[in-house]
Amino acid sequence: MSERLRERTRPAESLLASAASVEGRTNGTGPTAAISVSGVSKRHGRGPAAVAALDGITLAVGAGEIVCLVGASGCGKTTLLNLVVGLDSPTAGSIQVAGRPTLMFQESALFPWLTVSHNVELALRLRGVPRRERKERAAGLLAAVRLADAGDRRPHELSGGMRQRVALARALAQDSDVLLMDEPFGALDAMTRDLLHDELERLWLERGFTVLFVTHNVREAARLGDRIIVLTSRPGKVAEEFRVDSPRPRRIEDPEVAALAREVTERLRQEVRRHGDS
Repeated sequence: MSERLRERTRPAESLLASAASVEGRTNGTGPTAAISVSGVSKRHGRGPAAVAALDGITLAVGAGEIVCLVGASGCGKTTLLNLVVGLDSPTAGSIQVAGRPTLMFQESALFPWLTVSHNVELALRLRGVPRRERKERAAGLLAAVRLADAGDRRPHELSGGMRQRVALARALAQDSDVLLMDEPFGALDAMTRDLLHDELERLWLERGFTVLFVTHNVREAARLGDRIIVLTSRPGKVAEEFRVDSPRPRRIEDPEVAALAREVTERLRQEVRRHGDS
């Protein structure tokens, strides 16, 4: 392993200290932890047939960070997001979130009978925003994702990338400090995905929210993340962390992004081989 790789990767055992460090920065010397996951395990079912999805995961995401989770299919990435957002409860351990998190799915999950504007307005309505304010605020959010002229259209009239922009606007309408993203761009073509990377990064820089981002695309993780956390195969554990040192803005074709993606991919291959031999 190169000296550079040693400097920016950390094995799982060191993440306990890392998490404690992020959590402890509450005295004005750094950001507090927006997400704190401590010793979390999750089993689905009961008795001998129970399936262990997660096993003793500890990690912390600092306020304003983008942290990407990667791992083989079935390693518990989506399960962890569901636990953080509160859709499920851990079997063991604890999770703390600063503020109210919002979950954005792989599919846009828009209501097909509503216009684009009304899909966004619905999120505002559920937050208790008065009716007289909702239309104007929805228009502002659609403008933020560069869909100012699409408010009167129905979801079926939009491309896949445009639908995901509406979904992002709806997530932003919830005014959450923490955005959980479950492979939101996985079904899109490469060009559209690159454009949405730019949009997400621009909005993140403007608004300063925290992102926990699940992806199977390692280059996407290297393009977007401040850190990449590799999970083991089921049951999911933290295997290793990679810090992303290259400055923003990044492009997915940048040599440094490609080099880091190769390193992370090799670590994933090691994990898959280890699991296959066990």
